Amino acid sequence: MGENAGWAPSGWPLWALPGRVRVLVLGVVLAVFGLVALAARTAPAPEQWTAAGWLAAAALPHLHASHLVQRRRRARAGTPYLDLCSVWIFAGVIVLPLVLELALVAVLYAHRWVLVNRFDAVRPPHRAVFTAATLALAAAAAAGVLHSSGVQEHLADGARPGWADLAAVVAAAAVQWVVNTALVGTVIAWTVPAEDPRRPLGSASDNLLEVGQLALGVFVALALLWWPPAALLMIVPTFALHQCVQLDQLKLAARTDQRTGLLNAAAWHEQAERALERARGRIGVLMIDLDWFKRINDTHGHPVGDDVLAEVATALTRAVRRGDTVGRYGGEEFAVLLPDVDEAEVRAIAERIRRRIRALRITAKTGEPVTLSATIGAALHPAEPGGGLEGLIRAADDALYAGKKAGRDRVAVAAPQF
Repeated sequence: MGENAGWAPSGWPLWALPGRVRVLVLGVVLAVFGLVALAARTAPAPEQWTAAGWLAAAALPHLHASHLVQRRRRARAGTPYLDLCSVWIFAGVIVLPLVLELALVAVLYAHRWVLVNRFDAVRPPHRAVFTAATLALAAAAAAGVLHSSGVQEHLADGARPGWADLAAVVAAAAVQWVVNTALVGTVIAWTVPAEDPRRPLGSASDNLLEVGQLALGVFVALALLWWPPAALLMIVPTFALHQCVQLDQLKLAARTDQRTGLLNAAAWHEQAERALERARGRIGVLMIDLDWFKRINDTHGHPVGDDVLAEVATALTRAVRRGDTVGRYGGEEFAVLLPDVDEAEVRAIAERIRRRIRALRITAKTGEPVTLSATIGAALHPAEPGGGLEGLIRAADDALYAGKKAGRDRVAVAAPQF
């Protein structure tokens, strides 16, 4: 096959996608090519070329200045990723003819590929092409809303926009968001199994950020129509927005255990302290230790051990109640804070966790089953007079070790003190 076999179409990662995903990806890309052919039949006016030039002069410096931030954000596993191009794309929807809008999307994402995406080994080229194509389709749908309402012509003539124009712009922004989210969310839902069906739609903060970008795009469009050099000023707030998004992700990463996605020990301890301060009822703590975990690592290897930790983390989050705080306390040990519980509830939750861990079925690469069990120590506040959270953890730990001495794979509850 030779060194260039990886460049042969038959070897592209695109063909390894599930059939319906491959059909959707190719269909979206082909639809965009069709749109380009239709849009190119109408030649842009000179003033539209000028507006496109100003928009590119604002967008490309922003993307260039932020490309190192983008690389770091893409390299940080386990955190949400949102591309900050919608400011410029939606501004183009308002002021540019469709052919120039599609060209703008192509230029922005070609620039992004050269500076960011080609350094990302885990994201093959078809993902970048599909992302650009979905935004092109979404922009075309939004432009169709504005064209049918006459807003583009109204603004281009220099008329003062009114409430009807604003409503049309909001509708176009909503259409762009819906089309883009639906296409991307469908691919995610078809390729990445998710326990929460809302996950492919993105988090609330992701969607709020996208709405904010669309709003900023309106102001960029107004600048392009009435005072084009002012559009360059938007480079500063968009770059600042990039920095703020990265800061939020760094804060999230600092609180999160990378192997399990749970709170790390420091973040769990901090959250537990706050919960203890505002608690009205009794507080319970569970300390959960996987039995013979070192034996799993030694027998099957650390990658299997990492899989075990991830599966246990999922089982924990499914077994606890809404409002309980779950964290990885260190090694193979997990901690759960249970607000507003009595001893019967603590026992019931701990026993449910123990059974679910016991029921996990994990297979090593050799095909051997990995058997799991856990010993759980539980304590209720106050575990010792004046002990606070540390005393509660200490009591749960003592109960945990008592359970291990008694034979493991069991729940042990510390004797309550008042």
